[in-house]
Amino acid sequence: MSGTVNISELDCGGGLKFGVAELDNPASLNALSYDMLVELNEALRHWQDDHNIVGVVIYGAGEKAFCAGGDVRAMYHVMHEAKSSEHPDSKFHAIGYLTDYFTIEYQTDYLIHTYGKPVIVWGQGIVMGGGIGLYIGASHRITTPTTKLAMPEISIGLYPDVGGTWFLNHLPQGVGLFLGLTGATVNATDALALSLAEHILLPEQKAAFFESLQKMNWDDVEPHQGVTQLLERFGKEAMYTHPNNKLIPFLPAIQAACQYGSLPEIYNQIQAMAEPVDEEEGKWLRRAKQTLKEGSPITAHICYRQLNQFHYESLADCFRLELTLSVRCGELGEFYEGVKSRLIEKTNQPNWLFPDIDSVDSTVIDTLFTPLWADNEHPLYRLGLADSP
Repeated sequence: MSGTVNISELDCGGGLKFGVAELDNPASLNALSYDMLVELNEALRHWQDDHNIVGVVIYGAGEKAFCAGGDVRAMYHVMHEAKSSEHPDSKFHAIGYLTDYFTIEYQTDYLIHTYGKPVIVWGQGIVMGGGIGLYIGASHRITTPTTKLAMPEISIGLYPDVGGTWFLNHLPQGVGLFLGLTGATVNATDALALSLAEHILLPEQKAAFFESLQKMNWDDVEPHQGVTQLLERFGKEAMYTHPNNKLIPFLPAIQAACQYGSLPEIYNQIQAMAEPVDEEEGKWLRRAKQTLKEGSPITAHICYRQLNQFHYESLADCFRLELTLSVRCGELGEFYEGVKSRLIEKTNQPNWLFPDIDSVDSTVIDTLFTPLWADNEHPLYRLGLADSP
């Protein structure tokens, strides 16, 4: 997959600058290749140590998407080679590639979460999967009226990763599980209400916002506060453009359906949620129900365990857990099948390993959660340590 990260710096006078990273892969809705993640990670680390850099702005090329996710097509081709070849090295190569890809992805996500300077993400259009991973840890999260956020991994047999174990558990009770199980989209107004986003701006305000960053006297203002002040001012001008809520009207029903019960019980409770008489109002809920019905039963079990057994894990521990899960999902074949069906052959009829949630063998889920590495050999072992790379 092609794609790059265009790195530049925005001159703010007095030698001070903002680092700017543009995800440039519009043909794939700015999906993240391995090389793009390496480029972004290196730039973020450089800017963090540069005393002349006030903060960082990350945005996507084009108007359709900030970032639609990770480069799952590249993962598919590596998994396909391992599946098709009788040579044992193919399997090791696939495991190695998946480990390397998810390691750099999670390191980058964690770096954004813990960055010492303002990180502004302009979340225009589609923000999904790996795009959420870059977005959710930013200190200043911008949406536009067309923004759609989602964790749709249940449709491809993966699971809500990129820190989903942590940030979905920090949403109002029941909501994180619902979003993980249904892949439901969250619009800008819903994101604001759920604190997934902080600001709604208009696409046409982007250039003026960049100019304001350049004109601000950063010697006289604390950077985080200065960025917040600018965004609040622009946000007031855009208030009339906020879209109508999609999720919030269903919030009591979502929480009633997803707070208590076994996974099969919650599945049935979601499917039994009352739909509005109005066709347009009910479309969002119907789509969520359908995605859950057609999604991977294994993903549903992973998500249920993430949201029920890992409430209190640190962010670093969540990423360590997810690296094991992601590599094991690649080994298992469910992820391969989902990508093949949805994105490669486009039959939209994946042959999941189990026909439904009730028939999933719990030992399979236990194995997915079993650590692949000893603690001191984990690729993310240093994550969260004071001197982590």
